[in-house]
Amino acid sequence: MALSVAVMGAGAVGCYFGGLLARAGHEVVLIGRPGHVQAIQAAGLRLQTRSFDEAVHLRASTEAAAVRGAGLVLVCVKSTDTESAAMAMREHLAPDALVLSLQNGVDNAERLRQQLTQPVRAAVVYVAAEMAGPGHVRHHGRGELLVEPGPGGDRWAESFRAAGIPVEISADVRQALWVKLILNCAYNALSAIGQVPYGRLVASAGVADVMQAVVQECAAVAAAEGVTLPAGIDATVRSLAGTMPEQRSSTAQDLARGRRTEIAHLNGFVVRRGQVHGIACPANLVLLTLVQLLEAERAAGASVA
Repeated sequence: MALSVAVMGAGAVGCYFGGLLARAGHEVVLIGRPGHVQAIQAAGLRLQTRSFDEAVHLRASTEAAAVRGAGLVLVCVKSTDTESAAMAMREHLAPDALVLSLQNGVDNAERLRQQLTQPVRAAVVYVAAEMAGPGHVRHHGRGELLVEPGPGGDRWAESFRAAGIPVEISADVRQALWVKLILNCAYNALSAIGQVPYGRLVASAGVADVMQAVVQECAAVAAAEGVTLPAGIDATVRSLAGTMPEQRSSTAQDLARGRRTEIAHLNGFVVRRGQVHGIACPANLVLLTLVQLLEAERAAGASVA
């Protein structure tokens, strides 16, 4: 089945999945920043993976109106931009378009539903990728999606699998979103503060203890939210670095580029929900504060320059 796909937020995640779908012959438009869009329009999207490195030719636009006519919309914007992206798309979306949230955090699908009448489903994204330059996405590992069941049907999933994107439809997406949130809380801020990849990060003195404290706080808040985590969450967190030792967190990449991070929707989310439930989260609060300080300092430096 040929798909018509719009990717709202053509960063590393959006370019990777959109590029694979376009490479498989589906109609794809990437909606992103001007620099990336101009590069893609000029020479295609450079999709660099472990098994191939090639230019994929597809449409690219800076305008949310480019979602018009798409039957499937992949929302890949930062959590900070969820509402604004939904409002920008709203008047252009087909009434029966299926919207998939391929975002970090646990509440983006619900926030999209508050803005849109189209069916929205949450997905957990397991991929290590980065934008290596304008119009150039580099894939470091994995690439599967875990999607909640719901309206809109699942015929699209077969097309994803045929394009090299493993998809599982699962009722356990809420739990999986929390597990990924915990992984992000443990790794993202530390990788950003140190500007180091995961392999070097976990080998650094004191990091294991900080991660353990972060995970314990997250697990307490998850329990208060009614989420049952799988056994061995500590081991899951420890093992991540071994699967992607060269990966730097998206928060580290954003800081390095002087961009706004998602930290308020990662460690900050845990801190806020902890406050609601009367659970202190000092480790998460410290990481949140440090990243926000670095973010503000880089923003101030950019404005002076």
